[in-house]
Amino acid sequence: MLEKADLSRKISKTDYRTLFPELETRLGIVQRAIKENRIPVIILFEGWGAAGKGTMINKLSLAMDPRGFQVYSPATRTEDDQFRPYLWRFWSKIPAVGRIAIFDRSWYGQMATDDTKHKTSARKQWQLFESINAFEQTLVEGGYSLIKFFLHISRKEQQKRFRKQENNPATDWKVTKADWQANRHYKTILESIEHMLAHTETEFGPWTIVEAHDWRYASIKIFTTIIEQLDRALRNKADADNLKNHITSQHRIEPKPGSTRKKKTVPVLSSSILARVDLSHSLERPEYEESLEKYQDRVRELEFEVYRKRVPVVIVYEGYDAAGKGGNIRRLVQGMDPRGYDVVPIGAPNDIEKAHHYLWRFWKEFPKAGHIAIFDRSWYGRVMVERIEGFCSEQEWKRAYREINDMEKQWTSFGTVIIKFWLHIDQDEQLKRFKERELDVNKKWKITEEDWRNREKWDLYTAAVDEMLQRTSTAYAPWTIIESNSKWYARIKALKTVITALEKALGRS
Repeated sequence: MLEKADLSRKISKTDYRTLFPELETRLGIVQRAIKENRIPVIILFEGWGAAGKGTMINKLSLAMDPRGFQVYSPATRTEDDQFRPYLWRFWSKIPAVGRIAIFDRSWYGQMATDDTKHKTSARKQWQLFESINAFEQTLVEGGYSLIKFFLHISRKEQQKRFRKQENNPATDWKVTKADWQANRHYKTILESIEHMLAHTETEFGPWTIVEAHDWRYASIKIFTTIIEQLDRALRNKADADNLKNHITSQHRIEPKPGSTRKKKTVPVLSSSILARVDLSHSLERPEYEESLEKYQDRVRELEFEVYRKRVPVVIVYEGYDAAGKGGNIRRLVQGMDPRGYDVVPIGAPNDIEKAHHYLWRFWKEFPKAGHIAIFDRSWYGRVMVERIEGFCSEQEWKRAYREINDMEKQWTSFGTVIIKFWLHIDQDEQLKRFKERELDVNKKWKITEEDWRNREKWDLYTAAVDEMLQRTSTAYAPWTIIESNSKWYARIKALKTVITALEKALGRS
């Protein structure tokens, strides 16, 4: 890509003074439209040292309302970043709807820098490319507008700018020995950058190469590109909204007076995963109490080992209402050191969470290496409750299987142990527990009208869970079905599963 760049491109002072003020005004207008239409925007700048990234970001900042954007410079990983997966720090900084995030360098990290000391194997580099492409695809398909710039200059031009900076007392600190070393290895680094650009040039995340010898030309190209892409995002949003409204109106059926709409049901196939679960498993009290104490002691030992070896652990609890998730979690953590784990209850997203990509709030809760995060419900809500209740579109929940698998793959590539439980009960057992809760003054708060409404959609949920288990049970993050008609049996099986998974992981570390 870079070999085609014409570095001799220039714009005269006269043309610049005519064009640039108009672009500044237009950018301000587009920014306001982006805010009004709730479109989140990410603009990232990569490029050679001294190519002018800071100058261009400053020009953008002066042309926009400062309340609507934020600039990040994540070139150096903090100590906290190093204890989490590589993309964690970028997920935590993606903008809310209507806002703009500008990255001075980004998730391309060392691949796009001039630091020759950071080398990665071909396999690790390929894995990183895959993760980045999946990350960008997830964002763009989730409604984000992504604009990627690479500022290109020649080796001689870089040398010229380094010398100019060194000769100015106000900027001499910017040029380091590493910068000059990188300049000496310009050709080698150029090959690496070409490789990176080729493997991350996608339909959802294309690169714009900016010929940056002439700052006027670079400014005009960057502003023009941003305005054009944001205009396109606004048109796409309008088209999508019109299509959605049209489909809604076309499918809106008004019931006849006195008629009732037939309840939608989905037949549960006899070959389904859940249909084959044997819910007759149970334990007697003496065996349960003996096993509980033994396995809780072992979990506590493993918690210390997890901390010592810096292994992050994610445990996910999903299941039907009244399946016993809360009681199961309590028995799991009963003997653990509370400083080593967090229980993360997941309910309906709040306004801030709704303003971000749906995976954002889960990435934020990812545990540091050596810690354990236990999710009481999770990101799987997208393919269950959100799917069934219509809180997301069919297109959104269908692509969520890939997005979730990609996220979990990135976590396990970092060394994370992911343990996923589906607590399964039958309808009769659920009804029994609902009635018990209504009669127990200490448990009555647990039962709500929503629980009864969800029960009426049992077949729909069963079909959704079956598909979820089939599509998201992977070699790196498999599901474990916990037969939960017997709470004692379910608690012991969960403890044993956690122990087996952690012992296996610690044996590898």
